[in-house]
Amino acid sequence: MNVAAQPDAELLRFAGDLADTAGSVIRPYYRTPVAVDDKPDASPVTIADRETEQAMRRAIEARYPEHGVIGEEFASVRPDADYLWILDPIDGTKQFITGKPTFGTLIALLHRGTPILGVIDIPMLGERWLGALGHPTLFHDTGGERSVRCRPCPSLDRAMLYTTAPENFLDRDRSRLQRLSKSVKVPSYGGDCFNYGLLASGFCDLVVDGTMDGHDFAALIPIIEGAGGIVSDAAGNRLRPVESECDFVLAAGDARTHAAALDILAG
Repeated sequence: MNVAAQPDAELLRFAGDLADTAGSVIRPYYRTPVAVDDKPDASPVTIADRETEQAMRRAIEARYPEHGVIGEEFASVRPDADYLWILDPIDGTKQFITGKPTFGTLIALLHRGTPILGVIDIPMLGERWLGALGHPTLFHDTGGERSVRCRPCPSLDRAMLYTTAPENFLDRDRSRLQRLSKSVKVPSYGGDCFNYGLLASGFCDLVVDGTMDGHDFAALIPIIEGAGGIVSDAAGNRLRPVESECDFVLAAGDARTHAAALDILAG
């Protein structure tokens, strides 16, 4: 059985440096008339997405040439390496191109398939979450650095739920989302990766999203788990970032709310 290694201080610093690198590329393009192209799945991509990923890849290659990289915009490099970085340069490109500030950069590091480090960086707000196996989740903003925790929520009827957009779910899953939304106190929409940071900081209780690839959710796992939360698919199974996409991602800050949400999703 492969045992994942806890990231050391050097890896944690490097992950922060990667996020700084990404932000320095993204900011000059924010709220400028950048060209928008459509990928084969009709999702938008810009020069900012591509240049940001390229900059992070160069930094990884220079510092850890034996590590692998999987990114959203370019071909994988050494995907079978023990240490594997998974990059999403701009999670929430639709927000980026429409001038909203809550898009983010997602950075994950896997060791033998297990996510051991994750970063959610919101460059236009100066906010960052860092999660690492064996460490409490940290939140950075202009006030400094501090650890954060998910909040308790004993029942669904008291829960605040975030989801990016119902359109992101497969047709068969929209009725499940609707059932869950009707079971909580307040459902809210929009946000992409920012929602998961807010969950880790205790400002909501559930986050659900549909049809996510590994680059969408790998970084979220150490952040939410390090804050005391749970991330799974709709059946309660652990997510596997390298193997496949996930049709329904469920994140909860409280095990009781997570279990109740799974019951609703099961119908």
